[in-house]
Order: sequence, then C-alpha cells, then structure tokens
Amino acid sequence: MSRILQRSYIAFAHDIFMAAISFPLALYLRVGDGVRFYAMENILFSSGIFTLIAAVSFWYFGLYRGIWRYASLNDLTRIAKAVSVAVAVLFVVLFLTTRLDWMPRSAPIIQWFLLMALLGGSRLTYRIAKDKSTARALVRQGTTRLSVLLIGAGDEAEAFIRETERSADTPFKVVGIVSLTDGRVGRNMHGVDVLATVDKLEDVIKKLEMSRHGLPRRLVLTGDALRHEDNAKWVEIADRYGMTLARLPKLGDLREGLADPLQIRPVAIEDLLGRPQARLDRDRVREMIGGKRVLITGAGGSIGSELVRQIASYGPASVTLVDAGEYNLYAIDMEMAEKYPDLPRESILGDVRDRTRIAKVFEEISPEIVFHAAAYKHVPLVEHNPNEGILTNTLGTRNVAEACRAAGVATMVLISTDKAVNPANVMGASKRLAECYCQALETLPADQRGATRFVTVRFGNVLGSTGSVVPLFKRQLEAGGPLTVTHEGITRYFMTIAEAVELVLQSAELGRHGVTDGGKIFVLDMGRPVKIIDLARQMILLSGLQPGKDVEIKVTGLRPGEKLYEELFHDSEPPAPTDTDGVMLAAPRVVDYALIQQVFDALEDSATNRNTHKTLELISQLVPEFQPPEIGVKSIFAKDSKATSGDATTTALDTAAGRSA
Repeated sequence: MSRILQRSYIAFAHDIFMAAISFPLALYLRVGDGVRFYAMENILFSSGIFTLIAAVSFWYFGLYRGIWRYASLNDLTRIAKAVSVAVAVLFVVLFLTTRLDWMPRSAPIIQWFLLMALLGGSRLTYRIAKDKSTARALVRQGTTRLSVLLIGAGDEAEAFIRETERSADTPFKVVGIVSLTDGRVGRNMHGVDVLATVDKLEDVIKKLEMSRHGLPRRLVLTGDALRHEDNAKWVEIADRYGMTLARLPKLGDLREGLADPLQIRPVAIEDLLGRPQARLDRDRVREMIGGKRVLITGAGGSIGSELVRQIASYGPASVTLVDAGEYNLYAIDMEMAEKYPDLPRESILGDVRDRTRIAKVFEEISPEIVFHAAAYKHVPLVEHNPNEGILTNTLGTRNVAEACRAAGVATMVLISTDKAVNPANVMGASKRLAECYCQALETLPADQRGATRFVTVRFGNVLGSTGSVVPLFKRQLEAGGPLTVTHEGITRYFMTIAEAVELVLQSAELGRHGVTDGGKIFVLDMGRPVKIIDLARQMILLSGLQPGKDVEIKVTGLRPGEKLYEELFHDSEPPAPTDTDGVMLAAPRVVDYALIQQVFDALEDSATNRNTHKTLELISQLVPEFQPPEIGVKSIFAKDSKATSGDATTTALDTAAGRSA
C-alpha cells in the first residue's frame, strides 16, 4: 500500500469516527443529562445508520483527494456539502422508520454544526501544527531568507506570503507591503503589515533600512502593480537603493497551475509600459472566427504570426497563411503543425504585389475573413526605396481589397500604423494611402461595394516586433553597448504584440457590424508615449548595469523620414469611444473611390517604372501632409477639408495623372 493511500485511509477512519460520535454528542448538547432517559437502542441505531451514510457521502464528495497540510476554503466547502447530504439523508431515514417521535427536531441542526467543527477543526489544527513545525525547522537550520518588499496588496501578494510562511525551502521573507490604494494601509496580511501607499515607497524603504529587518534585498511587483503608470519610476528607485526589481506570476497562472506561487521572475520591459489591462469579450471574437475560413497576409511577420496563433485558438474552419518570405512562412507553419495538428491550414508563398497570384489564391480558398498584415514597416529603408514601399504597402493593399470584393469575403481587416498620421516619411504615407483605399470602399453603396466590410485598425509600435527598438537594444546590450538613440527627445507609443492582436480581433468583431460606416477607422489606445532614451535606461537598469557607467547611451541623430513623436489621431479626427475598452474610432478624411482609383493607377505606373519623382508627386496629392522638400506639388484638396468627388478635384487629378503617364 502506498504511503499516500495509507494516509487517505487514516483520514477516512478519523472522519468516520467523528461522524459516529456526532449524533450522541448532538443529542447531549440538546437535552443535557436528560439523554439518559432516551432508549439506548434508538441512539445506537441512529448513530450506526448515520455512520454508514456519512461514509458514503464523505467518499463521494472527495474529502480525501485534498491534503490536510494544505487544507483550504475549497476543502471546507466539500466538507459542508458532504455533511449536509449525510444529515439530510439521516433525517429522512429516521422519519420513515421512527416518525421522529422520540428525537428533538433541533438535534440534526446541532449535529450539522458539530460535525463541521469536528472535521474542519481537526484539519485546521493539523495545518497550524505543520506550519509551526516548519518555522521551527527553519530556525533550527539557521536558514537565511532574502528580505522582500511587495508592491500591491492583492490576491497575488496574499498567495505569495502564505506560501513563504508554509514552505520550508523558500529563500524569501516578506518584510512589508506597499499598497496601490489606501484602503488596506494599516492592516496586515498573514502577519505582514501594509505599511503605506506606493507614493511613499522611498520613505518605507528608508524606515525598513533603519529597522531590525534592514534594507530589503528585492522589490517585487504583484498584480495590478505590473500595469501601474509609475512602475518605470520604481526601476530607478530600486537601483538607487541597490535592490533587485522582480515580479510575481499572475494570479491566473497560479490558478491554472502554470506557475509556482514562490517563483519570482525578472521584470521584462513590457511590464513597464504602465498600461491598464483592457476588458476583452473573447466570446464575441470566438463567435466571429469559430467555424470560419480565415486568411492572413504577412502571416510570417511579427503581427501576422501572432494573428495566426490567436485565431487558431478560436477554432476556425481553416487558416490560410500567405507570405512572401519563405523562412518566416515555414516557421509559423511548423508552429501550427505542432500546436494545432488537426486544424486545416494551407501555407502559400505569394507576394501581395502580384495581383494575379492574390486573386487566384482568393478564388481557390474563398476565405470569409481576411487580415491584411503584409507590409514594409522599416522607415529608413522605405524612405530610400519609395517605389517598393508603394508597390507593397499601397498597391498591395488594393490587390488584397479587390480580391476580397471578388471573392465575397465578409470582413477584411487592414493593419495600419500611427505613422500614417501627418506622415513625414514614405512608409507612413504609403500606409495612409492604404487606409484611404479601404475607407473609400467602405463608403460605397452596398450594391457597389459587395458583401465585404472593410475595417482599418491603426496602432503604434509593438514591443519585440521585427525592426523594433527593443530587440536592437538587447543586441547592443549583449555586445556591451553602446545603446543608440536617434534623439534625446524622441518618443513612441508602445504595446505588446499579444495585446495589439487581441484588440485587432475585437475591432474586427465590431467592424463587421457596420461600426465603420462612412469610412471610420479603429485606433487602439496605446496609453502614454514613451521616451526612447528612458526605455534605453530602463533596459540597462533591468540588466543589472548602470547607464553611463557600465553601458553608454549614444545619440546618433534622426534618420531619414523619422519624426520626433508619432500621433494616433489627426487634428481633424477627434477620437470617439466604442463599446470595447482600448479601441477608439476616428473619422479621417475620405477620398472618393473613383478618384483614388485613378491616382492608384498612376502610382502603379510610376512605381513599376521606378520613377521616384512622379511617385512622390502623386503621393503628396492624396496625402497633403506628406510634402517632400523636392516636390512642390499642390494637393488636390486642402489639408483641413474632406475630399469630395467634384468636377474640380477630378479635373486636377486627371491633369496629375496625365503628367505621370
């Protein structure tokens, strides 16, 4: 017999004994010495019957799957269910056999409370005794624990403190808690005091340094502290006092068994964004994607591959992965083969520039939802190769959009960028043109547009994406520095890839219901812009080094087409809220479909022939904010007005198109 099984039998025997004595004890508590006047055969019969009933009930409700050492509220709930059923069945049996003419009616109620105390109390006593013996063992062994100061007084903090008190081999000792709010200040959690609110963090550290605990060795973020707007400051405070900054696993990971409650992890740069967690309606996304044929362009890229991962988890009928890069497509295809072997999928090498190839793919696959993530995104490279940027980002979008119309796709989602707002570079202008095309299609009457809804989602930088500054900083750190920043004042919006894609899916769900009527587009709430030089400093600090001492930060100067700051909205497109947290609506200038078609035809001719001057000239006509110094072309409409399909604009366009032919 295994040791575990032996302990279960011992616990079962203990509970049966408690059940056996609970009835006579309950009767005694009810009538006192008067119990001697009751017939002994009735008491013995009732006790015997209840013992048998309780044995079945206790085993059925799984009282012996739990470990007494870790008895919790869940165990108490199981005990309550088992005892309630056993007492109720006893009441029915005695009513049927004796009509209860000899027993006080309150006896079963007293028995319920008594047996709950006997079963629950013994478990609690055992746990307390074990916890004390663990503490004594630690004292005998002279175990030295690292002192820890927690930020956040929520459930994660409680679980961590409870485990540190219970585990004999934990290396941590919590010496205090700093709360995000003042509601719990002055109270304690398992004997650990909530000392102050987080705005007094430095005062708390100084007081602990002067106390018997000494200076905490680690500052640990818990729960909502990971999303707090001031967490970047805590990195510098921790460094100032020589403390290591760390974080606890999320409560969801603890509940799902994905993490050890005592595991302390290094703080990642994405933990310092200070962004609130958006409330997402995943059931609606599952309803949109489940059982549908989904196609993703740029499926091997950073955003595209995350779209594939998340879409696959919602149970589509099939996924089609389209990418021009062989290795990236191979990598995501292999990942899907391992994680979702039963999901029908097809990986297709194809360039969105190739209109014939894209049209053929759509004709064969007949997708119902399309996510268009294929694009050139590196600003300096596209600035030096403007025709290639237009062919991929702008005309490639037209190819995909028209293929969607021809194939009767229900929803097409265009992934755009904040660089499309007041663009100072070709990349941003090319994406703004892509936005304009999808907007123009969305404003067409249903009989002309067809069945497709065209949804555009605009957001800023994503951490860890190809070409992002974070992987660059990591490589530079590994090489010993310096970290290169183009300007001390440059700022950018940041979001994690996973969160951006989640919100893209939420936007797609909203868009299919006509929220974007009139050419509106979705803009993701990116929180506050982050100074790149601050990001560099934080990454150096998180690596345990000192900026300026161990690793230098070098300012290299702005690159071609680079702006000091990016914007999510144009001045003329004030944001409007939606039903989804983190997703807003904007109403940018809309261009008539017939008008934009003619400009795009002219763009296709100039870009294909690599006539850069004409390409830039045509871009600046549709995107008046983009005016390269060498191109002195007047826009076909004013910057602050909405384009309309009138004779004047058409004539101006025809003239421009004629010049580009």
